[in-house]
Formats: sequence, C-alpha cells, structure tokens
Amino acid sequence: MTTLPKGYRKFQEKHPQVYAAYETLGKTAAESGPLDEKTRELIKLGMSAARGAESAVKSHVHRAIEAGATPDEIEHALTIGINTLGFPAMMTALSWAWEALSGTTQ
Repeated sequence: MTTLPKGYRKFQEKHPQVYAAYETLGKTAAESGPLDEKTRELIKLGMSAARGAESAVKSHVHRAIEAGATPDEIEHALTIGINTLGFPAMMTALSWAWEALSGTTQ
C-alpha cells in the first residue's frame, strides 16, 4: 500500500473525522461507476499533472502501479496530455513520474 505524504498524515492525525469523510467521499465516487481501479488511477494521474501537483502525480504513479499499470501505460497517460497541457508541463509531469518510478527525488 502507498505510504501517505507527511502533510497528508499530519492532516489525518489532526482532523480524523474530516479525513474519514474525505476518504468516504473518494471511495463512493470511485465505486459509483464502471471504471476499474487502474483506469481511475491513470485518469487521476492526468488530473494531477494538469494541476501541476508534484506530490499527487507521484502518489498516483505509485497507486497506478499497485492497480496493475505498467510504466509504459503511466508514460502514455501523461504523454497524451501534450496538446492539453503543453510540452513543458507534460515534460515536468513526466519527469515527476520517472522520479516516482525510479524511487528517486532528484
């Protein structure tokens, strides 16, 4: 299972009821439709890239791998955003994904 980022864990400790409600909302949304977990994680990866959220990109890379995605599928999910995000933003997200896949933070 993916280890939660430090800030996320701190929020969970300080606000357990809000965190529980947030987790329930996410789980309910995820389970309300026909998409499988791998597809959902790849979509969330793309959404995180669009937001420019480094920690979320890295988190969803790990979650996508846990859900059965391959590194090639992760790269493809980000690369198809080139026209929407623009080349620099896509490359930034791709570099974060590569860091997450290699286990490094350069």
